[in-house]
Amino acid sequence: MDRDPSVSDEDDDLETLVPQNHAKPPSPASSFHVSALRAAVPSSAAAATLGRVLWSRRYLLLFVSLPVLFLVLFLSLGGASSLRLPASIRLPSAAAPASDPAASRMREAELRALYLLRSQRSGLLSLFNRTASSAPTANDSSGSTAAVSYSDLHDALLSQIKINREIQAALLSSHRSGAAGNVTEDGLDLDLPADGCRRKELPSNRRTIEWNPKKDRFLFAICVSGQMSNHLICLEKHMFFAALLGRILVVPSQKLDYQYDRVLDINHINDCIGRKVVITYEEFTEKRKKVSIDQFICYAASPPCFIDEDHVKRLKGLGISLGKILAAWPEDAKLKEPKKRFVEDIMPKFTTDAEVLAIGDMFYADVEEGWVMQPGGPLAHKCKTLIQPSRLIVLTAQRFVQTFLGGNYVALHFRRHGFLKFCNVKKESCFFPIPQAAECILRIVEKANAPVIYLSTDAAESETNLLQSLVVFNDRQVPLVKRPEHHNSEKWDALLYRNHMGGDNQVEAMLDKTICALSNVFIGASGSTFTEDILRLRRGWGSASHCDEYLCQGELPNFIAEVD
Repeated sequence: MDRDPSVSDEDDDLETLVPQNHAKPPSPASSFHVSALRAAVPSSAAAATLGRVLWSRRYLLLFVSLPVLFLVLFLSLGGASSLRLPASIRLPSAAAPASDPAASRMREAELRALYLLRSQRSGLLSLFNRTASSAPTANDSSGSTAAVSYSDLHDALLSQIKINREIQAALLSSHRSGAAGNVTEDGLDLDLPADGCRRKELPSNRRTIEWNPKKDRFLFAICVSGQMSNHLICLEKHMFFAALLGRILVVPSQKLDYQYDRVLDINHINDCIGRKVVITYEEFTEKRKKVSIDQFICYAASPPCFIDEDHVKRLKGLGISLGKILAAWPEDAKLKEPKKRFVEDIMPKFTTDAEVLAIGDMFYADVEEGWVMQPGGPLAHKCKTLIQPSRLIVLTAQRFVQTFLGGNYVALHFRRHGFLKFCNVKKESCFFPIPQAAECILRIVEKANAPVIYLSTDAAESETNLLQSLVVFNDRQVPLVKRPEHHNSEKWDALLYRNHMGGDNQVEAMLDKTICALSNVFIGASGSTFTEDILRLRRGWGSASHCDEYLCQGELPNFIAEVD
């Protein structure tokens, strides 16, 4: 089906926006991986060992006293001048006159450091008291205890390390002007491991249904709403219906829809199920003199099957004869929002002996959402996920990651085109000013400890340039990497061009999704089906992270324009 090449896959307008609660990843939880402690705290049954071995009172007393000792030495030896800094930035003597601006900045830094050291001491004492009170006594032979959990210890250590970083920044803050402006924190800072954004574990048990279709019964897929991401959601729901009804799914013709076999691995679906469950339109028609849709039972009531007269004409133009178009629930035409449906509602309405059945566009169908949206999907199969990019696209994405990004990167889907108006008509706007967006991005970068961000966006260069200038962490700019234009000297995309797929808008959109799905952490655009499809892939592939979230999730824009 021909599409305007200037229209991107994610340019879905109002009808493509999905509610924010359509597929929300769980709120990210701060976490910090200390490998030496993971082995030492294997389970709650070893809590007593934690009290006796890891956090004995002697070691904790020493740990708590260190900041105090440091403070005493720090002040007695002339304040920050006792730090081993380069000679060019050595602090002035404590005897410097109070009117000296450098001395004033130094004094401010010392007071800030003192406050932070006291905060650190208070936090450590609190942890010590909780641990000491839970340690078993000499008369306690049972060893039962309510020791500090691994999660609490995890968070407490992370908090103390962050305070330590703030102390360093405070002490160096008076040396960030003039010739000393290039002072770095090398050797003083402590890198946080990326385990705080560890991957989510896949559920051990999925609720699934077997797909055992009859060889002579078919479900003809019709997807017309929005762009490719919407159509993939529609296709996934058609697969669920085909399995429920025991039918083979017929993928639409490229004359009516997208050329799915360029972006999807259709054979992969059949291999995963273990039998022929999906066929192309060409396979469907090659042995038929006459093609017909024997029965139209529409899931959507208004307009029936969500298709218009133009689409009906195009179906007939392919030589497809149509049965009468009827709604399964005509009363739904009066509803403002689709009604939730369940299997027990579906089966009586759509069970028929017709050879070829069509149920219309399913993008807006609210059917068994928890079942359909689970990692791996609702169907029984032997793979991670059924609907996934073609092998060529996956390999190209992997080569791009190896060339430009490496094994630790954050992916950002930064939807802007058309989003200002569309987000502002929602109850809670999802269009954020760039400075606010940059702050939200930096919080995720700090959690992930990632050196680079992959940027998938339709934003103008003026917006991305401003965003890049603001994404600065620890005095270092975090690069925003976009896919470059094809160049013969670069080989990462050679597979696509060798197979005449390079430059195809839908192939490039799926390539973007794949790169995002492979990332350590993903930041999505709330309300975008492009983002939802990336989250689906991440759930299925097991790449979903505890730090995945929508951009500025839980916040509102700090400035919202009036609606025209």
